[in-house]
Amino acid sequence: MDVTPATVRAEHERLLDRADDVAPVVNAVRDELGTAFDTDVARVDAADYRNAIDTVFADDDRAVNVAGLSMLLRDLDVEGDYPGFVVDELLGRELAAMLAGEQPLRLLAEATFHYADVAVVDDTEGAAGLDDLDAALAAGVQTRLPGWEWRERPNPFEGSRK
Repeated sequence: MDVTPATVRAEHERLLDRADDVAPVVNAVRDELGTAFDTDVARVDAADYRNAIDTVFADDDRAVNVAGLSMLLRDLDVEGDYPGFVVDELLGRELAAMLAGEQPLRLLAEATFHYADVAVVDDTEGAAGLDDLDAALAAGVQTRLPGWEWRERPNPFEGSRK
């Protein structure tokens, strides 16, 4: 696999093109987690998803790594799937984290990836990594985007360094 400026641009476009498929997954994840945590979470649309992907790819260093992980997941397949379970989970978790940003969002995206992968995203035909790619995109983007009450209110620890 070659990762070049051209392949990063192509992967950026490919992920943007997934907006109509991934935005509903983002909302399903938010609905499920909102129910689990007894809170309402703002919905996102395809434009919100695209804006998040554009923001990620505006950081050139992050873009290279996101593109590489996405490309790996798109092509990853393991006969019988189970032996490859660890590698597609590892790649998906890391992709979700990179999409979300820095801590604590990074850790939340990793946890959300596993939830999305099991509870929301159906297994796909073809490459074993495709369902993990969608789960990672949904988990990372949903974590990055606002809409969670705890992210909208003032931090109770602000100014605690004084």
